[in-house]
Amino acid sequence: MQNINEVLKKQNSAMPEKVLQFGEGNFLRAFADWMIDTLNQKGAFLGKVVVVQPIQFGMVELLNKQEGQYTLIARGTQNAQTVEERQVVTAISRGINPYVDCDAFMACADNADMRVVISNTTESGIAYDPNDKLSDRPQSSFPGKVTALLYRRFQTFKGDMSKGFIFIPCELIDRNGDNLKAIVLRLANEWALGSEFIAWLENANYFANTLVDRIVTGYPKDEIEALQKQLGYVDQALVTSEIFHLWVIELDQKVQH
Repeated sequence: MQNINEVLKKQNSAMPEKVLQFGEGNFLRAFADWMIDTLNQKGAFLGKVVVVQPIQFGMVELLNKQEGQYTLIARGTQNAQTVEERQVVTAISRGINPYVDCDAFMACADNADMRVVISNTTESGIAYDPNDKLSDRPQSSFPGKVTALLYRRFQTFKGDMSKGFIFIPCELIDRNGDNLKAIVLRLANEWALGSEFIAWLENANYFANTLVDRIVTGYPKDEIEALQKQLGYVDQALVTSEIFHLWVIELDQKVQH
């Protein structure tokens, strides 16, 4: 049986990379990436996602082998009837492991089309690490990587106020965006990155607080053989979820468009 990328031609590959995503796990692929893929199919977003592996070991290599493609199977009850929806998600353009290729990760800061940063680095991901340094390749913590990336972007675009990022964290902690911003500001001050950068960080970038809800059951190992026979291809990144989904985003009205 052929692999998914051998059977299915990648769709909309010419779209610009607009989203940087920290986290390649089941939840974001069955939630945020599925939503972006659906919007792309409707012509409402027309952008691709670059996935960054936030820790040293993950599944970026597997995703790249499948050219970012994978199948989502969503199951649940609607109008008192059991339903199942299947969708090949093609929103991801590529994955980066910054522990292997830090240059590729940092180069994302130079992309003028990049605007949104989504993350799900677990509940412990938004945490201050006093050992992080600007010179690290990469920094150990998620906020450390974000601070270094923002400083690179500030330098590349010479403080252009239109080139800030919109951060939409999905970590399950209270006021996740506020917490991420506070740590990034703390690191910027500790690393002595300058008052101009800190002003740009505060005024050109937006950190949303969010609430997410979708049960993602992940890779269906107990039924994968039967599913792949039905699909007609091997998909090692196949993911299953419930139908219901909720994404509440608290964000400054200036960027709610």
